[in-house]
Amino acid sequence: MTQPRILQLGRLLPYLEQTLAQRYDVHLLANEADPKAFLAREGASFSGAVTNAGLGIDGDTIAALTNLKVISSFGVGFDKVDLPAARARGIPVGYTPDVLNDCVADTAFSLVMDVGRGFTASDRYLRRGDWLKAPFPLATRISGKKLGILGLGRIGNVIARRASGFDMEVRYHNRRPVEGSPYGYEASLEGLARWADFLVIAAAGGADTKHLVSREILAALGPKSFIVNIARGSVIDEEALIEALENKTIGGAGLDVYQDEPRVPERLIACENAVLYPHLASATHETRKAMADQVLANLASFFETGKVAVAVP
Repeated sequence: MTQPRILQLGRLLPYLEQTLAQRYDVHLLANEADPKAFLAREGASFSGAVTNAGLGIDGDTIAALTNLKVISSFGVGFDKVDLPAARARGIPVGYTPDVLNDCVADTAFSLVMDVGRGFTASDRYLRRGDWLKAPFPLATRISGKKLGILGLGRIGNVIARRASGFDMEVRYHNRRPVEGSPYGYEASLEGLARWADFLVIAAAGGADTKHLVSREILAALGPKSFIVNIARGSVIDEEALIEALENKTIGGAGLDVYQDEPRVPERLIACENAVLYPHLASATHETRKAMADQVLANLASFFETGKVAVAVP
């Protein structure tokens, strides 16, 4: 039987690339000097496409793949996948939720701890020799504080459970209350920001949430509270955030995501009240292997049954 031809849009984990190559006829679009010309010439030969959350797949590429039947994406975010274009042609889009919940929640709570207590800042302090001159400045206690979560979905719920181990009170803001949730619901994001000591962003990216955390929300947070983002950089107005950090109108920020990754503004890097991670929330051997297996399972399920195992809703 002829193997389905799969277009791989960008580089993936070696394990995933090797397994894809064993099971399918795979072509890496990133190797093409002129991708548009290649797609115009050979786009019709592909029945599947594999991408990742950071790269996605745009409408022009989908249009060029005239016989495309399935898209399988490595990651939980799908804001860079042109879902309307895929849905218009009945193309299912598989992704990899759930398997990364724990590691992303761990990263969120690491940022809560770090930005509040100043752990990485204290590491720099010691290495510079500043401890020889004076004790490290006092920081903010984590236990017993108020944790607000924007986006009480799969990952948000795990973050909330992590907070219970620190005796934190948890409230959340969604478009609507989550039925059966044990956590308090705030009807407005501004109200949640005013209430919270730590505001964690766990909402999906995309046009609906772009700059949802605005200058006004940051002002509501105030100079003694902190913001943490493990969702998408687009959810926060980055310019407003930098101004708030520079002017110390918020206590600090813990960030794993940015508006123009991997390019991070120099002004943000210069903010000592910001903890900056290089988008590593799901970056463990165990989780990335599980994500790769889900990408493979989504493709295998489609070619066997006509349905992906885990589809974007």
